[in-house]
Amino acid sequence: MPTKPTIARIWRGRTRRDAADAYQAYLQAEGIPPLMKTALGVQQLREDRDAETWFTTISYWADIDAMSAFTRGEPSKVHHLARDAEFLIELPERIEIHRVLIDEQGLR
Repeated sequence: MPTKPTIARIWRGRTRRDAADAYQAYLQAEGIPPLMKTALGVQQLREDRDAETWFTTISYWADIDAMSAFTRGEPSKVHHLARDAEFLIELPERIEIHRVLIDEQGLR
C-alpha cells in the first residue's frame, strides 16, 4: 500500500460559537477515530468567527479505491454523524475530493 496520499477528502461544517467546544469533543470522539484507523493521515482544523465556528476535516488516501472502501463505495457522499443535526447550523451537502499534487510536510 502506498504511503504517500494521492487523494484528499475534505469535509466542512459550522456550529454556533457556544456549541463549538462540545462539537469539537464529539467530532474527535466519534468522527475522527474511524478515519485515523483507515486513512493515511487526518487533519482537523477549527476557525472561530464572531458568531460561528467552522470545522474542516481533511483525510488523506492512497487512491480512490481506498477511500471508496472506507465510504462504502460513495466517496463524495456526506456521511453524517448521529448528532450532527443537533450541533451543526446546517448539514453539509457535499464533500470535496482533491488530487494531492504536492505532499511535503517539511515543517520548520
